[in-house]
Amino acid sequence: MSDLKARFEKAVAESKSLPARPDNSTLLKIYALYKQSTDGDNTGKRPGFTDLVGRAKFDAWKGMEGTSNEQAMQNYIDLIESLK
Repeated sequence: MSDLKARFEKAVAESKSLPARPDNSTLLKIYALYKQSTDGDNTGKRPGFTDLVGRAKFDAWKGMEGTSNEQAMQNYIDLIESLK
Protein backbone atom coordinates (compact mmCIF):
# COMPACT_ATOMS: atom_id res chain seq x y z
CA MET A 1 0.00 0.00 0.00
CA SER A 2 2.81 2.42 0.80
CA ASP A 3 4.21 2.10 -2.74
CA LEU A 4 0.78 2.89 -4.19
CA LYS A 5 0.36 5.84 -1.83
CA ALA A 6 3.81 7.18 -2.77
CA ARG A 7 2.99 6.89 -6.48
CA PHE A 8 -0.39 8.55 -5.85
CA GLU A 9 1.22 11.49 -4.03
CA LYS A 10 3.74 11.85 -6.86
CA ALA A 11 0.88 11.90 -9.39
CA VAL A 12 -0.92 14.55 -7.33
CA ALA A 13 2.20 16.73 -7.46
CA GLU A 14 2.58 16.10 -11.20
CA SER A 15 -1.06 17.00 -11.82
CA LYS A 16 -0.25 20.60 -10.91
CA SER A 17 2.31 20.88 -13.73
CA LEU A 18 0.70 19.14 -16.69
CA PRO A 19 1.87 20.36 -20.11
CA ALA A 20 -1.66 21.43 -21.09
CA ARG A 21 -4.79 22.20 -19.07
CA PRO A 22 -7.21 19.26 -19.36
CA ASP A 23 -10.78 19.85 -20.54
CA ASN A 24 -13.53 20.26 -17.96
CA SER A 25 -14.73 16.65 -18.05
CA THR A 26 -11.19 15.41 -17.43
CA LEU A 27 -10.74 17.90 -14.60
CA LEU A 28 -13.95 16.57 -13.03
CA LYS A 29 -12.64 13.02 -13.33
CA ILE A 30 -9.34 14.04 -11.71
CA TYR A 31 -11.27 15.71 -8.88
CA ALA A 32 -13.58 12.73 -8.38
CA LEU A 33 -10.74 10.21 -8.34
CA TYR A 34 -8.78 12.35 -5.88
CA LYS A 35 -11.74 12.71 -3.52
CA GLN A 36 -12.59 9.01 -3.74
CA SER A 37 -8.94 8.16 -3.03
CA THR A 38 -8.63 10.43 -0.03
CA ASP A 39 -12.15 10.61 1.45
CA GLY A 40 -13.96 7.50 0.20
CA ASP A 41 -17.61 7.55 -0.87
CA ASN A 42 -19.38 10.90 -1.08
CA THR A 43 -21.82 11.20 1.80
CA GLY A 44 -22.52 14.93 1.59
CA LYS A 45 -25.61 16.75 0.44
CA ARG A 46 -25.90 17.72 -3.22
CA PRO A 47 -25.47 21.50 -3.72
CA GLY A 48 -28.43 23.59 -4.86
CA PHE A 49 -29.26 24.22 -8.50
CA THR A 50 -27.57 27.64 -8.48
CA ASP A 51 -24.17 26.10 -7.67
CA LEU A 52 -23.44 24.54 -11.05
CA VAL A 53 -19.75 23.86 -10.37
CA GLY A 54 -20.48 22.35 -6.96
CA ARG A 55 -23.17 20.10 -8.45
CA ALA A 56 -20.86 18.94 -11.23
CA LYS A 57 -18.14 18.10 -8.71
CA PHE A 58 -20.64 16.35 -6.43
CA ASP A 59 -22.06 14.29 -9.29
CA ALA A 60 -18.61 13.30 -10.57
CA TRP A 61 -17.52 12.16 -7.11
CA LYS A 62 -20.85 10.40 -6.48
CA GLY A 63 -20.26 8.49 -9.72
CA MET A 64 -17.18 6.90 -8.11
CA GLU A 65 -19.24 5.46 -5.26
CA GLY A 66 -18.22 1.94 -4.37
CA THR A 67 -14.72 2.26 -5.87
CA SER A 68 -12.06 1.26 -3.36
CA ASN A 69 -9.48 3.81 -2.28
CA GLU A 70 -6.73 1.68 -3.81
CA GLN A 71 -8.50 1.37 -7.16
CA ALA A 72 -9.26 5.10 -7.23
CA MET A 73 -5.59 5.86 -6.51
CA GLN A 74 -4.47 3.59 -9.35
CA ASN A 75 -7.01 5.12 -11.74
CA TYR A 76 -5.80 8.61 -10.73
CA ILE A 77 -2.17 7.64 -11.37
CA ASP A 78 -3.08 6.15 -14.76
CA LEU A 79 -5.06 9.24 -15.77
CA ILE A 80 -2.29 11.67 -14.84
CA GLU A 81 0.27 9.49 -16.68
CA SER A 82 -1.91 9.60 -19.79
CA LEU A 83 -2.06 13.42 -19.63
CA LYS A 84 1.69 13.96 -19.33
